[in-house]
Amino acid sequence: MRIFKMLLCFIVATATLAAADLPYAGKWKMNAAKSDFGESTVTYSQLPSGEMQSTADGQSYKFKLDGKDYPDPFGDTAAWKSIDASTWETTWKLKGKVLFVDKLKLSADGQALTINSKGAKPNGESIDDTVTLQRVSGGPGLAGKWKTKNLKSSSPSVLELAPSGADGLVYRILDMNMACDAKLDGKYYPCIGPTVGPGWTLAWLKNSPPSLEWSVQMNGKPMYKGAFTVSADGKTLTSTGGATATNEKIKVVYDRQ
Repeated sequence: MRIFKMLLCFIVATATLAAADLPYAGKWKMNAAKSDFGESTVTYSQLPSGEMQSTADGQSYKFKLDGKDYPDPFGDTAAWKSIDASTWETTWKLKGKVLFVDKLKLSADGQALTINSKGAKPNGESIDDTVTLQRVSGGPGLAGKWKTKNLKSSSPSVLELAPSGADGLVYRILDMNMACDAKLDGKYYPCIGPTVGPGWTLAWLKNSPPSLEWSVQMNGKPMYKGAFTVSADGKTLTSTGGATATNEKIKVVYDRQ
């Protein structure tokens, strides 16, 4: 889920170039092998109340392993349950509709956590992604701080950036049916789609070629910021950024289609 939210945010535009001349216009497919999520962390804490707490990107939510829906800070709900002593399942929903299901599996030595996400995208493609995390601290069991090691995706997201009128740029995650149609004026504009919670907005901030900056808010609260660059040959789009509440940075690489 965190990776999806980050992908939602990796877009930007420029106010000094005609939209039709933007070098990043076109379709781009995420290349997980070239990307680097190594600074991304998540912490699971066992609270005295008996609840668990998940903290990622500087945002936290509490839950119990009872299969009930608990709201997270991103507009979704998470229903957790324990399968056995080293396996857990999380069902993610938006407005009561299942987005996907995570299965978390702890390694025999307790030092690695594998999260396999399965579900269906709005365009009908299947989700079958696997994230491996390495323990940084804590334990035993799920409790502790975990750092992302690698990501494997069976159906990487495809982005489209296209001019919108004389002074705008529309951004789409095609497989998620998600879109942001915004003017190049530094103001925040909404992102909409069946997998996007209410209140997500994006603004193009600055044009300093070849680096382009962006900012994302949720209900007026700063959530993510960063920049992207296009390679000299125009074949690769590289997004770098992270949550405004942390110093963690990730790099997502896309290949032009």
